[in-house]
Amino acid sequence: MTGDCFNLSTPELAAETAIALRADKLVCLVEGRGVLDGKGGIHTELEPSQGRAILASRRRLATDVRLHLEAALRAVEGGVARAHLVDRRADGALLRELFTRDGIGTLVTDELYEGVRPARLDDVPSLLRILEPLEAQGILVHRPREVLETDIERFLVVERDGLVLGCAALYGFPEERVGELACLGVHPEHREHGRGEVLLRAIERRAKDEGLERLFVLTTQSVHWFVERGFTPASPAELPEGRGGYDRRRRSKVLFKAL
Repeated sequence: MTGDCFNLSTPELAAETAIALRADKLVCLVEGRGVLDGKGGIHTELEPSQGRAILASRRRLATDVRLHLEAALRAVEGGVARAHLVDRRADGALLRELFTRDGIGTLVTDELYEGVRPARLDDVPSLLRILEPLEAQGILVHRPREVLETDIERFLVVERDGLVLGCAALYGFPEERVGELACLGVHPEHREHGRGEVLLRAIERRAKDEGLERLFVLTTQSVHWFVERGFTPASPAELPEGRGGYDRRRRSKVLFKAL
């Protein structure tokens, strides 16, 4: 004991305490919705590098939010898995943060909270939950569990906090330098925020990495969505020979896109 006095802010003290306790999560109650994005909304998720860039920029932040963002970054960089900035005035803020998947406010983490990754065999039940309703509506061709298990390496999934929200597959025909986009689907409760487009871009990157020059898709109900993303209508005669036959009963539209 030295008898010296230290002027420590509450956010600074909270961050250091969380680090010392090796906490999994630090929740900061702030005066506001979180870190504003300058467009009327908030940043729902930030990596430490993004948070540091915001602090270093000329963006105007409320003093309270700035102090808590600095504390959140300090905590995450010190080993705390996640730090959250939550509006203290929002009704049920803590409950919504701790017991809902999407939470509320701004999350600071260097973990993969939401992103695209290769599918694993244990994802098959999740794929079935996403694909079966679309198959029942006639949007997608039925693929039984055995096919999904056999083809699992062809699939990518978008995952949020451990929950698979969507999927897509790439079937390549390297002899003709083309690939088929198949099984693109997103869970109906999570179809906002452009996750279908995120999966499409990920499939396009994989196709390029495999040396493919064009991508095609067969669709019965989503022609406009694909056209808006660079696909153009084509004839079934343009499908690669190795794919097999074209089922005229489904009347699927064929669309191609150059990569």
